Amino acid sequence: MTGDRPIIVVGCPRSGTTLLQVMLHAHPRIAIPPENRFVVPAYRGRRRFGDLSDPENRRKLANWIVTDKETKFADFKLDGNEVIEQVVAAPPTLGSALAAVFQAYARRFGKPRWGDKRPAYALQLEVIRALFPSAQIVNIVRDGRDCVASLKEMSWYEHDLAHAVSTWARCVDLMRRAARELPSDSFYELIYEDLVADPERELRSLCDFLGEEYDPAMAEPATTAKVAVPKRKRHHARTRGPVTTARAGTWRQRLEPEEISLCEAVLGDRLRSYGYELSGAPSPPLGLRLRYRWKFFRRQFPVRQLVLDAADKMRRLPPVAAVPSEAAVPPVSSTEHSVPAEPVSSSRQARPEPRAGR
Repeated sequence: MTGDRPIIVVGCPRSGTTLLQVMLHAHPRIAIPPENRFVVPAYRGRRRFGDLSDPENRRKLANWIVTDKETKFADFKLDGNEVIEQVVAAPPTLGSALAAVFQAYARRFGKPRWGDKRPAYALQLEVIRALFPSAQIVNIVRDGRDCVASLKEMSWYEHDLAHAVSTWARCVDLMRRAARELPSDSFYELIYEDLVADPERELRSLCDFLGEEYDPAMAEPATTAKVAVPKRKRHHARTRGPVTTARAGTWRQRLEPEEISLCEAVLGDRLRSYGYELSGAPSPPLGLRLRYRWKFFRRQFPVRQLVLDAADKMRRLPPVAAVPSEAAVPPVSSTEHSVPAEPVSSSRQARPEPRAGR
């Protein structure tokens, strides 16, 4: 049953994950909420909630999700008391408790499938898979130079250029490993530049992977963005306009020559593997390359987290995987939050053979 298979959107920050989230949320059967801050923290801090076979511990977990401002639960626009009771009534695993929150969000729109989106999940895929073993992972890739240029411009991004470059490299490497290790029905990858150039073609292929019918509303997500993207997130303002290729390749104007040099020197093989052409920039200064190497090494071997993970395994904590639910989300004829959509298309398109490059 696809209804028990959450859809998890991942990718390097500023690679189009929000655009893809909104497109999926426009589907009449799929609901993907704004980004939350409770899934990974709940997993990392699961010892504090105790044995979830005790309903009172599930209530403690639910209260934290609903009342702590850091979790961003308010963006879901759900009745907190109702969600608390649904978490308490859920099967006694952390994955099931978290799934109950997303299922409540799906019910808000009368949809049977739920998903989640956060770029950071690309670096936490083992956690996501532990919580939701049946999840279908959808990774979106964008030219690393455009991602780096966009990250530089974000007021919330507090790191340097080397960190931004290492972020894209690490995301690509981890997703390549996921593509090798996960079953073919559990991992899908699409290219941002292809998506904005021909949304219908790319979304039809994605829907085929998800086991869903393509709906034309997905290719025109601006209306959905008003519901699925909080207004305060001004850096996602373009999701409220038409799908466009205008931002593809703008790294040429947004990056300094030295920054382009670093990107192409250390990301060159990865960029070429996705069909992105290099500009032939000269080699960057040695100091800049060394700074990148150090950042990448620290990202690849996060010592503190590795130690904590090893300690968790030694403690033999209870299983966290979500328990599949036999109950479907009840349909809702209309709600004040519903997003208008075109009738579901009856056509299906077989997933194309992998294309060379882009």
